[in-house]
Amino acid sequence: MDNVGIVVDDLPATIAFFRELGLELEGQAVAEGEWAGRVTGLPDQRVEIAMMRTPDGHSRLELSRFLTPPVVADHRNAPVNALGYLRVMFTVEDLDETVARLGERGAQLVGEVVRYEDVYRLCYIRGPGGLLVGLAEELG
Repeated sequence: MDNVGIVVDDLPATIAFFRELGLELEGQAVAEGEWAGRVTGLPDQRVEIAMMRTPDGHSRLELSRFLTPPVVADHRNAPVNALGYLRVMFTVEDLDETVARLGERGAQLVGEVVRYEDVYRLCYIRGPGGLLVGLAEELG
């Protein structure tokens, strides 16, 4: 997998949020022009893009903020059993500390931190603009 794309409404806040999770900003650009419309099927698009690399260097998130055309749907408040992409999950070393640190950036716990057998402690949080992000701390 090369990357996962997420459409956001506040690119600077989302970049800062994922930096707090340890991702590195790899670069930013504006995608527009005839080629971009041919790829996405959205002619005349203009999109601000930020590419972020995970700490292990193996994965990336592509954050996109559409300038044109306007966003047409919003799935951020869909329940976890809705069809389509739901969330991205990150492994963290200290779940409680990470939740507290992200809370200082406005993140909110969705349910509660739970333990899955003797393998993980898990939770979902809502980040900038309501993005759903999963966090997992490996146990043992």
